[in-house]
Amino acid sequence: MKKQAPMWKKKPILLSILLSFTGNLTVAMEASAQAPENQITVKVEAVTLDDALQSVAKQFGKQIVFFSDIAKGIKAQPFIGLHTEQEALNILLKNTELQFRYINDKTIAIEKIESKKNLKASVKPFSSEQQNASDENSENVSTSNNQNVNANKKVLEKIIVTAQRRTQNLQEVPISVSVIKGDLLDSISANGGDIRFMSARIPSLKIESSFGRSFPRFYMRGLGNQDFDLNASQPVSLIYDGVVQENPILKGFPVFDVESIEALRGPQGTLFGRNTPAGLVKFTSKRPTQDFEGYFTTSIGSLNTWSTQAAISGGITDTVSVRLSLLNQTRDDWIDTKAPGFEQKNILGGYEDRAVKFQVLYEPTENFSALLNYHARDLDGTPTVFRASAIKPGTNDFQAGFDRDVIYHDAAQRATQTVKVDGGSLKMEYVGTDHTYTSVTGYESVEMFSRADVDGGYRVSSFGDPSGYMGELGTVPRFSVESADGIPDHSQITQEFRLASNELGQFDYQAGFFLYAEDLDIDTLQYNEDGNIKRYLTQKQKTDAWALFASGDYDLTEEVKITGGIRYSKDKKDYVAQRIVSTGSDGLFFDPFYANPEDSAVSWDLSASYKYTNDINLYTRMSKGFRAPSIQGRIVSGNNPTLSIADSETIHSIEVGTKSDLLDGAARVNFDVFYFQMNDQQMTAQSSFDEGAAKELLNLDKTVGYGFEVDTEYAVTADLLVSLGLSYNNTEIKDSQVAISTCDFCIVRNTVNEDGLIGVDGLSLPRAPEWIGNFTLRYSKPLGDGEFYVYTDWSYASSVQFSLIDAVEMKQDPYLEGGIRAGYNWYVNEYKLEVAAFGRNITDERSLIGGLTINNLAGIVNDGRFWGAEFKINF
Repeated sequence: MKKQAPMWKKKPILLSILLSFTGNLTVAMEASAQAPENQITVKVEAVTLDDALQSVAKQFGKQIVFFSDIAKGIKAQPFIGLHTEQEALNILLKNTELQFRYINDKTIAIEKIESKKNLKASVKPFSSEQQNASDENSENVSTSNNQNVNANKKVLEKIIVTAQRRTQNLQEVPISVSVIKGDLLDSISANGGDIRFMSARIPSLKIESSFGRSFPRFYMRGLGNQDFDLNASQPVSLIYDGVVQENPILKGFPVFDVESIEALRGPQGTLFGRNTPAGLVKFTSKRPTQDFEGYFTTSIGSLNTWSTQAAISGGITDTVSVRLSLLNQTRDDWIDTKAPGFEQKNILGGYEDRAVKFQVLYEPTENFSALLNYHARDLDGTPTVFRASAIKPGTNDFQAGFDRDVIYHDAAQRATQTVKVDGGSLKMEYVGTDHTYTSVTGYESVEMFSRADVDGGYRVSSFGDPSGYMGELGTVPRFSVESADGIPDHSQITQEFRLASNELGQFDYQAGFFLYAEDLDIDTLQYNEDGNIKRYLTQKQKTDAWALFASGDYDLTEEVKITGGIRYSKDKKDYVAQRIVSTGSDGLFFDPFYANPEDSAVSWDLSASYKYTNDINLYTRMSKGFRAPSIQGRIVSGNNPTLSIADSETIHSIEVGTKSDLLDGAARVNFDVFYFQMNDQQMTAQSSFDEGAAKELLNLDKTVGYGFEVDTEYAVTADLLVSLGLSYNNTEIKDSQVAISTCDFCIVRNTVNEDGLIGVDGLSLPRAPEWIGNFTLRYSKPLGDGEFYVYTDWSYASSVQFSLIDAVEMKQDPYLEGGIRAGYNWYVNEYKLEVAAFGRNITDERSLIGGLTINNLAGIVNDGRFWGAEFKINF
């Protein structure tokens, strides 16, 4: 392997770039501070007044608050020109019965003229200077000819997304996007679940794991990666507060105190880069505010599960705001092991998961901001619990006598999982007259160790051939498989610079470059029956990547817009693996294995949108994405180990869709159809052999897929809100050459060749349900001094195979899961209080969600029914 340059030689390059960029920003800040009047080019399109006000406020670095829905349903008069903040607001509010008033330096209130003296108690007092400004502004207000929507009919809230690195209305973005926020997010995360709570909650998204509360594997439109190695890449990327989370353990960071979650379906290579051929999931944390605010929520539920979240935010000076967010989730061990000689109650299933986010926002002028983010996680938990012989041979049913609360492990006392994450980012942004300059610097580090009884059972060592011995559920494992994986050292550094135009008119654009560097060390261990190390493997992988990108949109007419972009990416890996200890049956040692794959690729997208009416947009999008080469070096076992390397995969996709606001804003219907072809798709093939699991990466010649997605939301009345999502994904592998090992004790339906290997041609992709559906309903009613509500959510996913082996036993049946939440919220002065009771998996659905065929039909089962209660206070 080539020698690595010392870090001290690399840091000055990045530091020089940062210092240069910061210096330019400082000069621009000083120039801005000397400007007597802050005028910028303000562009307002034909949207509703509330959207227009929010857009203008954001351009000036402010936020808008509304007292009730006074601006809903009113159409804004479009305009474009050079204006100050007050000029722009006065233009928007002209000929309405509304006025604006400064609550503080960063917050503007919109209110009716007559309601000026009747503000809610929750609004903070403001200075005499702000009051005088409000009095002057109110003189420009006159009677409006516009009418508000019927007070008895609710208008849906506009959903704001940043799918194109700009703040936009969801309905105007030519990409298939779904958003999780509000009631849905509160409900599905209430039981202390990890990031998998999002699975099947929006169209075409599935998430699973065989690694406990870490290492989630995402699938979008059927595309994903089953690889469980700690250097595995995935075709669905995760972006957390502008920073990519590349390592699979980083992807499991808890979701809390977030503004919204956006799921972007289809290749996103232009703006978000490598490893996004299937799409990405984007998390945006709530930012620090100048106003003092926060919340505290705590819940208790089944299995003595406690979940507590808290956040506090406010300005410590006129230019510095901070936000502290905390999470603490715990559950008692609840699974008993009844293996003969190893009996112990409440030995597995529990966890202690803690996380923190601390943000500092510095805004010395209206044009410049710097947001510093620190986050950390400390998990002490349980690995995924494998259950030996849980599956009845010849079926995918559970064995008679199967019990979620009971296992038969001989190594449960040694099972453990610890994860420690530390990371931070610095986002600097300068908003000039014509352009916005953005820098995002990120650092992530993770350490973890996970040890598990992988065979899921116990071996009767006193038998010369224990394979015929019948255990409680079935035959005991033929040999013991206890293993561990760990990351003793890891670092990821990212840097992105972007330049974006500020609504210049007919043509807008953005461009930038991206740098990525990761160093990763991996330990893999296998143990004998008494828990001593049998084999030990080390792996080291260094990844360097960079990219240049540009994107633009052009208004052909007032109704037609063309958007396109291109990105050039370069990726290089340096890898070495070596077996250090080997006292097993092979007893062999090997020289280090080296690999240095590298590749470059061009990603692009081209879309056209047509505003059919003010409420209906049509669009079509073509795109290309890629995933960089991957390496699998699990050479811990076997007499002839080899590295497994998969070449880059590429995808071409096309989709056509419509986004509609209907029934005067009471309903929203978004629909798209898509088709993709992926070449050289990276897949994982698994089989079994003596004392371990054989696994290799391979490239499939071609994979095709097509389907549709529907997202709907309807405010039936002001008290009743329903939503419905549905997706259909048909995938097919087209490769007559690839053949893999089979499962000797499964009923396998793949074709078999003359060498006894099985083909994959014609199969659908693993973990790819054809149908995903989700439904929510919220009903609320004023009661006393507050509001009573009932909320229910349901998700459905059709059957899936667990791997490329089309085995009867390795399959999950269609799965329907429901949740319910009922609560009451009310105000006490400026405090909003809420109490609620909730349930998850309320029908107590029992489902096989994973399986292993190393030496028995081991299964993984879903969580059972959960009941809980919650208290929350917002201030």
